[in-house]
Amino acid sequence: MRIQLMTDGGADIPKRLRSALDVTVVPLYLHFPNQQYKTGVTIDAETFHQKLAETEELPRSSAPSPNDFYEAYKQADPDIPIIMLSLTKGLSSTFENAVAAKEMLLEEEPGREIEVINTKTASCGIALLLAETKAKLDEGYSYQELVSHLHERVEQTATLFVLKTLENLILGGRLDKVKGTIAKTLNIKLLLQASNEGTIEVAEKARGDRKAIRRFVEQIGEWTTNTKDKIIVMSHCNAEERAEKVLESIKDRYAFKEAYLAEMGPLISTYAGEGGLVISFFKD
Repeated sequence: MRIQLMTDGGADIPKRLRSALDVTVVPLYLHFPNQQYKTGVTIDAETFHQKLAETEELPRSSAPSPNDFYEAYKQADPDIPIIMLSLTKGLSSTFENAVAAKEMLLEEEPGREIEVINTKTASCGIALLLAETKAKLDEGYSYQELVSHLHERVEQTATLFVLKTLENLILGGRLDKVKGTIAKTLNIKLLLQASNEGTIEVAEKARGDRKAIRRFVEQIGEWTTNTKDKIIVMSHCNAEERAEKVLESIKDRYAFKEAYLAEMGPLISTYAGEGGLVISFFKD
């Protein structure tokens, strides 16, 4: 069955996976002091890091408007159902705007089938759900079966983060500057996770990068013991070599059947900071 897949600029999709999918990405916006950009359209990861180095000021992000989503929906074949995998409602108004656009379109074309899913995750977490979507389409799932399955999978998704620097959190006003200075002085690294509601919460603090990475890898085994039929997806912020080493250590320790690696786009990089890593997989 044909289904039009959609997501937004909060997703970081590995090239290998993206080439196997027909997915429309609705960009979010980044506002630098003198210019507005559309993620993945008018600014890519390389340009973002250059801009950040030049301005030393984090951009402000904003969600796609309902009209942005409406226009994306309108471009899809009206006879093909749409599944829109949205950046977590806990971090952005993206989900609400995608739903508003759905309602706008259904007023005009009540026969259309559109499901907007709050993924309760971001970055490679959305990529994990896209990979699951492809697998189930290949198995012959119907639209309704797939919608039901994805809602279940959202609740089973674990998304873990480790930050190498707190600089972006401080610049973005997400971490008190005094606390941030103390943390940097003590070489404290944050291990974060997506909560059940799709917000980001601190899971642990570790002193030193080596200890933080060790706990980052160990945490996987605390969420799942059966990995042989699962995949893992990792995203990195301008740190491919670092990410590859950590991913290799994960593969050495756990028997995931497939592992994907993606570079973070401008939106997630804004908050993760240089060297930040995210992993997503399904819990037991």
